[in-house]
Amino acid sequence: MTAFPGKPVLPKDATPAPPSTLIIFGGSGDLTKRLVMPSLYNLAKDGALDDKFRIVGVDIVDHTEEDYRAFLTETAKELAAAGNADVDADAWHWLMERTGYVIGDFESDATYDAVKQRIAANEPESHGAVFYFAVAPRFFGAIADHLAKAGLMEESESEFRRIVVEKPFGMDLPSARALNARLLAAAEEHQIFRIDHFLGKETVQNVMAMRFGNGIFEPIWNRNFIDHVQITAAETVTVERRGRFYDATGALRDMVPNHMFQLLAMIAMEPPNSFDADAIRTEKAKVIQAIKKPRIEEADRLAVRAQYAAGSIGGAPVKDYIEEQDVALDSTTETYVALKLEVENWRWSGVPFYIRTGKAMSVRKTEIAVQFKSPPHTLFEDTPTSALQPNALIIRVQPDEGISLRLAAKVPGRAVRLAEVDMNFRYSDYFQREPSTGYETLIYDCLVGDATLFQRADNIEAGWAAVEPILEAWANLPGEIHYYRAGTAGPVAADTLIERDGFSWFSLDDKAGK
Repeated sequence: MTAFPGKPVLPKDATPAPPSTLIIFGGSGDLTKRLVMPSLYNLAKDGALDDKFRIVGVDIVDHTEEDYRAFLTETAKELAAAGNADVDADAWHWLMERTGYVIGDFESDATYDAVKQRIAANEPESHGAVFYFAVAPRFFGAIADHLAKAGLMEESESEFRRIVVEKPFGMDLPSARALNARLLAAAEEHQIFRIDHFLGKETVQNVMAMRFGNGIFEPIWNRNFIDHVQITAAETVTVERRGRFYDATGALRDMVPNHMFQLLAMIAMEPPNSFDADAIRTEKAKVIQAIKKPRIEEADRLAVRAQYAAGSIGGAPVKDYIEEQDVALDSTTETYVALKLEVENWRWSGVPFYIRTGKAMSVRKTEIAVQFKSPPHTLFEDTPTSALQPNALIIRVQPDEGISLRLAAKVPGRAVRLAEVDMNFRYSDYFQREPSTGYETLIYDCLVGDATLFQRADNIEAGWAAVEPILEAWANLPGEIHYYRAGTAGPVAADTLIERDGFSWFSLDDKAGK
């Protein structure tokens, strides 16, 4: 989806965020120009930002403020053109009028002195400041240290201070704990907003509304009625020019402890006592903490790792992963991972959760499929019910946001024959608003201080703890790495993983091969 939806992304009655200063470390970087600034533009166009709102980009790139605004404007025009959209000149001008720039090294005290001056210039009109870490993870700790040293994290009754941290949040459990400790030495937990753009998507947020706002679902949302759950995040993109980062990370680290586990938590959490941020995050943390940790020797049976090989996507040729830029020729880094997980609590005991995510696949699709247990078919014993698939609820997160319910219905005619039918709900059919990229909602929530959709330290560490045995097994045991052609649905080994339990993956694409 283009970063410029061209339609409102927040309700028209949304209260504008309080006047504040947004400091973007990495102000000249790719994340800022392609996602953060376009999202701020969308918020400005919606009237969701206060007139006294200010932006300050911070980076080592030698821009004048005029050059910086021109740089952002050129990128905005390119993105809008790519998405067949137009940039609203008035909204963009409004945003650029409030955008400044500081040249500085992230590890220099002088940089933070300059930042402090910019914030002071916007106070007392401003209610506070937000520091967005749109930088490589190696800078997270250093920036937090310097903010604390400069006194920039100190709050008052009228002025808040918050930091926004992008993923990856650590590379394993020890590094995540170390980073949490470093951040918490600089700021309080309520000041730290660990961002996951998946959680900003309307469909993800709607999971709670669907579960807890509809009386037909909650009574059957347990091990007595649900057979298993599948969570899929498939991408058609390759590693592109991110080989250096990706080859050191892999699909498991990149997607599972954060994106995939957050989707799992939304599906499996207990009803919170309220919609208070900490109440919701506590229930999500309980789910992730309850994920059964496999023994190292179980890794090959419960986890599949694979790499894409040469193929084609959308008619365009794709080379082997190991031939990508900055990827080692002998790399065993996985671009695809499939897992079988168990949540060891009263509600979900015995219900398997299957997760798969990969790059260079046949389609771009993120969805959650909840398959229910089959009813006894004695009533239809003389009809071909054995071919019927069980009822299933499919929550489509992207790109075609919506919900489908698979049911059995009688085929018209004198004979009693059953067939599968789908009841489909699409956001675009019911609501005259395009779903946002996810960043608009999250940035707005951070500005107003709503931490509901952000991860807490215990949640982060629980996610890493759940995958630690698999990471250890892959690092220390020979284990097999599988392969799949680019443009297909993944490796045969992933099918074997789920078929071993008598299930099969929900189809990504009817035309996808192996």
